[in-house]
Amino acid sequence: MEITSAVGAVLGAFGLSGAAGLNAWLPLLVVGVADRIGWLDLGGSYGWLSSTPALIVIGVVFVLDLVGDKIPALDSVLHGIGMLVAPASGAILFTAEASLSAHLPPAVAAVLGAVTAGSVHAGRTVARPFVTGTSAGMGNPVVSSAEDGTSLVLAILALAVPVVAFVAILILLIGSGWMALRAARWLRGRRGRGRPEPN
Repeated sequence: MEITSAVGAVLGAFGLSGAAGLNAWLPLLVVGVADRIGWLDLGGSYGWLSSTPALIVIGVVFVLDLVGDKIPALDSVLHGIGMLVAPASGAILFTAEASLSAHLPPAVAAVLGAVTAGSVHAGRTVARPFVTGTSAGMGNPVVSSAEDGTSLVLAILALAVPVVAFVAILILLIGSGWMALRAARWLRGRRGRGRPEPN
């Protein structure tokens, strides 16, 4: 594979794994369908993603997660589970995309995918209590829907225009870090107000 295609595959892999940080199941579904319709060739190692049983299971779990993430309290539970699921999904997606190139060892691809997805997911997990606390939970469905929509756009961009997806992931990681800092300050402020005044 020529170097330009190899770079494109790696940039696209960053986009897919970043999308998995926002919604672990949606990019898997997009990649599976893309392989099924011939838009993408995952090859033998990851061809199972486009099998009918895999698409059904991923689709069902995606719908359950899609609904559950809109419900305050339940979304926190799902985010806790996502701390394991998102990096795993990111590792699979990065390795599957990068498997189109022989220029990146699978172990390195898996680590890059897991770290990218885990970092994005950690940012949204830290920020969600801030959203819940400042909107009495009313903002959760809005933020969750925005995350789902962004995940879908990123997954499609990763396959169609990898460099744009990569730039978007960089912006997303910076934004996640900023939101995490704001959320941490907000939580510290709440704890400080909750302490009894000294006599």
